[in-house]
Amino acid sequence: MAKCDICQKGIHFGIQVSHSHRRSNKQWKPNIKRVKAVVNGANKTLNVCTRCLRSNAVVRAN
Repeated sequence: MAKCDICQKGIHFGIQVSHSHRRSNKQWKPNIKRVKAVVNGANKTLNVCTRCLRSNAVVRAN
């Protein structure tokens, strides 16, 4: 699974506990998109989470 190239957000692991307290392993995955962005004046393809896209941390290429 890819990480966000801007904020380094990746998979988080933990234990999901049901109402009856049965426990199972769980992964929480970020919403990562491949985006063409402007980096130092050149277009480059980056893996970016939607939080960084929404907060305008990335300038998208046309």
